[in-house]
Amino acid sequence: MKPLESGDPIRLGPYRILAVLGEGGMGKVYVGQDGEGHPAAVKVLHPHLAHDQNLTQRFVREARMAGAVTGPSVARVLDARTEGGRPWIATEFLTGPTLADAVRAHGPLGEPAVRALAAALAHALRDIHAAGLVHRDLKPANIVLTATGPRVIDFGIARPEHGLTLTATGQVPVTPGYGAPEQVLGQRVGPPADVFSLGAVLVYAASGQHAYEGTHVAAVQYEVVHGEPRLDRVPPGLRPLIGPCLAKDPASRPLPEQIATSSAPPRGAGRVWKNGPIAQDITTREAGLHRLTTVPGGVAPRSVSRRRLLTGLAAGGAVLVAGGGAAWWIRRGSDPFDIPPAVRTPAARVLDPKKGDYILGETAKALWNVPSAVSEKTPAPLPVRDVVIVGAPEGGIAARSVVDGTLRWSAPEAVAANRYLSLSDRLVAATDRNGTLTTYVASTGEPKWTSRAEAASLLAADDESVYLITTDGRVRCVRRSDAKIRWTVGVGVGAALGTEAASRGLAGEGRLVVTASDGAVVALDTADGRTVWERREQSDDGRAKAALSGRSLCVTGKSLTAVDVVDGGELWSTGNTKAPDGGAVSWGPATIHGDHVYATARTFPRRLDLRSGRGTDWTYEGLFECDAPSPLVVQGNGFWSVTVNRTDGGINVIDLSPENRPPWMFPVIKNPDRYWITGDANRVFLLDGTSLGALPVF
Repeated sequence: MKPLESGDPIRLGPYRILAVLGEGGMGKVYVGQDGEGHPAAVKVLHPHLAHDQNLTQRFVREARMAGAVTGPSVARVLDARTEGGRPWIATEFLTGPTLADAVRAHGPLGEPAVRALAAALAHALRDIHAAGLVHRDLKPANIVLTATGPRVIDFGIARPEHGLTLTATGQVPVTPGYGAPEQVLGQRVGPPADVFSLGAVLVYAASGQHAYEGTHVAAVQYEVVHGEPRLDRVPPGLRPLIGPCLAKDPASRPLPEQIATSSAPPRGAGRVWKNGPIAQDITTREAGLHRLTTVPGGVAPRSVSRRRLLTGLAAGGAVLVAGGGAAWWIRRGSDPFDIPPAVRTPAARVLDPKKGDYILGETAKALWNVPSAVSEKTPAPLPVRDVVIVGAPEGGIAARSVVDGTLRWSAPEAVAANRYLSLSDRLVAATDRNGTLTTYVASTGEPKWTSRAEAASLLAADDESVYLITTDGRVRCVRRSDAKIRWTVGVGVGAALGTEAASRGLAGEGRLVVTASDGAVVALDTADGRTVWERREQSDDGRAKAALSGRSLCVTGKSLTAVDVVDGGELWSTGNTKAPDGGAVSWGPATIHGDHVYATARTFPRRLDLRSGRGTDWTYEGLFECDAPSPLVVQGNGFWSVTVNRTDGGINVIDLSPENRPPWMFPVIKNPDRYWITGDANRVFLLDGTSLGALPVF
């Protein structure tokens, strides 16, 4: 949502124009308010299109026809006129997330909610078709979830059965994957086309995935006409409801009345719109709209000052997607900084022997394993909500589903060896062969913003910036809000930084911590890149390792030392200790979990109190060994580490809970020289050579 600019109307008919909801190829959508204080979404054709008399006449005539649709599951058309040479349509303003945003933010709906959604949309289609119209563009972005239930918006291309669509030259008249086969083929379109779209919408709502997918628009449209819908992730109980809607033959699809009957939502299913995270989203949007359209005291304003408007926009920006039909003109994704909310991480179930999930003393089976899933030079797997990022075997990077390991998307232009980063779990950052910083929507792979940053290796990211090493060995900061370079500095350790992917960094509390190849650790101020503190010779055998939690930075090498990341002050240290045989004790990578830090001293993992550095009475401490460079993972109730020898190896899982259950041993490491483990959402991901798998937790 944006403030009005020069050239925007101040008033259209009875509506005072308050702000811009969106803009696209056909026109603009505004937030309007009538004399009684009621809000509306007001659509206006672009001036150059308003000169087309036939287009403007059809625009108003068909909007008035859509006004005949008055059912409770559609956004009402309030008025439509031609004023000052510019036609406009006012529709009911609905506050709530679209189905697309709700699924992205919170994951697929449960079966009862999907059935309630199916019933509401079927009733909406019944009312639309009864008025002699076909919606023609039913999709998740055109369904708003309100406190009273789902509502269908956007009659911008709704037409009588025999009519043409209101689209500009060059625009796709149907959303790929949601338009029926007859729409894709340019044939006559009737009510059954909306039923097909409904089926595709329900697949998305139930699974979080599109019914038809492809690498480009033509591939998706081919699947719609010739392929089969992806119903594998739809709960089995919903497939008999959804499958018939997606029949290729329009005559084989059910009528909306039949869908409403067969959906059979259980009693209370509609409470999903009144309770839980979706209801919280609705409340947030309602509050934002209220702040925009009222003055203190709750009275509808007669005029709105610029200061008041800007304040309302800042507070009420969440109502952007709720305008009745705004999605028609907004080209979603056209703004590279318009980043969708992160999807919910699909957590796996924690196994319990009491429920028969596995037998005590025996190791459970892997969740999934994909041979030859990654390249030989991939960095560590990176879980990002519902995908895990790896280097693709054919080049570039790839995202695989955390649920079953299937390929979700790939970016062949990216260079995996230069590392990849998660940006607030919404974007994945990587670099291409020219050193350009590239970003992709984590769940879908949609390309977003880029920056010509001359990047050789990525270091870290925080909420504001991405940090990287340039091709000439300096550290550079790129701002996430506009992709511009904020600062570039040398860090005082010269070539010790290097440009290879081994360079590592952490960002937090206003500091960027960089570990150099000569064993030094340097902290930079993220605001300007100046060096705040440094620790020399932290490691004797190459790059030190670091882990960060709040202000506590744990650095390993010759010792395990905790420092305040802000000022570099030492909090505690194990000191440079000697082994019984007189050899030096080198500390492996550390991981922080809760109030403890875990690290390996030589080959024995230890657990220390994060605040004091004192050891704890850990039952298994000193009783088992692990590979010195092994990552240490705490996931579920277990502590995970890797033990290898010259020929093979496995993963030890030790119970940290008071139940002290027998340990697990996964004899799965086939490539002892090339492995990695990392955990997220009750899964432990294993990189073993070029294989990628996921293991369950207890």
